[in-house]
Amino acid sequence: MQKEQQDKRPLQKMFHAVPPSYDFLNRVLTLRFDQVWRKSAAAVCLEKNPERVLDLCCGTGDLAIHLGKGAPACTHITAFDYSPPMLELARKKALKAGLDGVEFIHGDAADMPFSNGYFDSIGIAFAFRNLTFRNPDSEKFLSEILRVLKPGGRFVIVETSQPPNPALRKIFHLYLRWLTAPLGGILSGHYGAYKYLAHSASHYYSSRELEELILNAGFASVSSKMLFGGIAGIFTAIK
Repeated sequence: MQKEQQDKRPLQKMFHAVPPSYDFLNRVLTLRFDQVWRKSAAAVCLEKNPERVLDLCCGTGDLAIHLGKGAPACTHITAFDYSPPMLELARKKALKAGLDGVEFIHGDAADMPFSNGYFDSIGIAFAFRNLTFRNPDSEKFLSEILRVLKPGGRFVIVETSQPPNPALRKIFHLYLRWLTAPLGGILSGHYGAYKYLAHSASHYYSSRELEELILNAGFASVSSKMLFGGIAGIFTAIK
């Protein structure tokens, strides 16, 4: 059963191995726009001067670092992920950036060790797709996110989407299939993971479908700002 689960979720193996090329590939394959978009998402997370902010599924910590740089000293930032190697790399990057106040916690996004309404703001950068793309535990993740967010708090998602323009959407899908998947596989050594990443991005929700998913999970409202013609978007949900 465990082998079957790993085959269906090839990212798990890569996230625990953390190839040295991981951050480099993120920059190359997005032409560094991933960092621009993370910075924008961090700014949205911090708009209402939250006291407690969570970087959910923080990976190597890029969103947490943007949050730390943009937040006042009194804001407590927590970075949470299920991969210990990812967290260790994130911790080192934060210290290198001069951020020693970020708290790093290992755990399961479906069962977080926080009380109800603990966070004023929660951000997630390019990991929401992993939680919700044909994932049987999607409802658990969404329910848990809603639980740890305070009433009126905001959940900020930066994620790939589907460009509404048919020509741009076709180009985007070809890019994923013929560049992201093979180049990512060659440079990282994790062919299955990058093939899955490309496939899930090509078949992921449109902005309207993602908004419906969020509202159906119990959020009061959601707004979106599309990026680069709809290749990605920043979605802001209010509890």
